[in-house]
Amino acid sequence: MADWVEVGSKAPDFTLPSDQAAKVKLSALGGKPVVVYFYPKDDTPGCTREACAFRDRQPALAKLGTLVFGISADSVASHEKFRDKYKLNFPLLADTDHKVAEKYGAWREKNMYGKKSMGIQRSTFLIDRDGRIAQVWKKVNVDGHDAEVIAAIRELG
Repeated sequence: MADWVEVGSKAPDFTLPSDQAAKVKLSALGGKPVVVYFYPKDDTPGCTREACAFRDRQPALAKLGTLVFGISADSVASHEKFRDKYKLNFPLLADTDHKVAEKYGAWREKNMYGKKSMGIQRSTFLIDRDGRIAQVWKKVNVDGHDAEVIAAIRELG
């Protein structure tokens, strides 16, 4: 279990397969703010609300020149079903071996009803135009999170 990446540090680079039949390489997106959010599982209640909130805010995010990527340990096929079911309009990336989640610190021990297991902790990282971590939300409360992220992007200028 790795430590969380810190504000001001260089965002760990990654290349992951996308639900949009291409691989996404973070370092190739230079010059734009990027929102990377980690979520536990496709098509579960909290993850669906979070994805739909980012979907609905996509026009505002695009106006701010910001790219959004959702990352979970689910497969590309699972992401495709999730995307199609909810008409998601941003890429979902498959981190099936959870190596990227580990780099960011989002792969954590979870305790559900006294049972401990490893999994993705819902978290969001705002990466600035220079590829540095501008903000970290470590334990995301889904409701209203999209507005918090947009406010933080606006503060970047």
